[in-house]
Amino acid sequence: MITPEHSIGFISNACDVFLLFTIPIGGGIPAGVILAKSRGIEWKALLLLYLVSDIALACTFESLMRLIIMAGKRFHFLGRFNEAVKNAMNQTIKKYGVNPSPLSLIWISFGVDPMTGRATALAAGHGYLSGWLLAIAGDMIFFTIIMVSTLWLNNILGDGTWTAVIIMITMIGIPSFIRKIKKDRSTKESSSSDEGL
Repeated sequence: MITPEHSIGFISNACDVFLLFTIPIGGGIPAGVILAKSRGIEWKALLLLYLVSDIALACTFESLMRLIIMAGKRFHFLGRFNEAVKNAMNQTIKKYGVNPSPLSLIWISFGVDPMTGRATALAAGHGYLSGWLLAIAGDMIFFTIIMVSTLWLNNILGDGTWTAVIIMITMIGIPSFIRKIKKDRSTKESSSSDEGL
C-alpha cells in the first residue's frame, strides 16, 4: 500500500531529478539519471520527467524567442542579433537542402540541442506545435541514448560520480572530435583540389 509519506517522498525525488534535467547544457542528464537510480525512480518515470522538462523548455524558450524577435523590430542591436541568428539557421538548413525533411530537423535537435532544433524548424517554416514536436523528438532520442549509457556504465563501475563524469566528458568530447575530423577532412580536400588546379 502506498502511503502519503511515500507519495511525498517520490514527488520530492522527482522534483530534484526534474531540476537537474532543466540544466540547459546537457550535463544534468547523467547526474539526473544517477540521482534517480539512487532514489529508486524507474527508467519509465525518467522518460516522463525528461519529456516534461522538454515541454517546460518549449514554453520558456518559445516565449523568449518571440519576445526577442519583437524587440528586434524596436532595438537596432537586437535586430542585428536576430539577423545573425537567422543567417546561422539558414546556413544550418542549407546543409540539409532548401526545405529540410522532418527527419533532418529531428537530427539537428539530436545533434545540437532542442533550442537549435526549434529555431531551425522555425526558419524552415514550421509553426509552434510541429516545430517543437520535431525538436523534442530529437532530444528524447538523445536523452534515451545517454540514459541507457549512464545506467549501463553505472552498473559496471558501481560509482555514480565517475559514471556521470565519464558520460559528460564523452558527451562533450565525441562531438568535438567528430567536428575536428570533418574540418581536417574538408581542409585536405580543399588543398588537394587547389593542387589539382
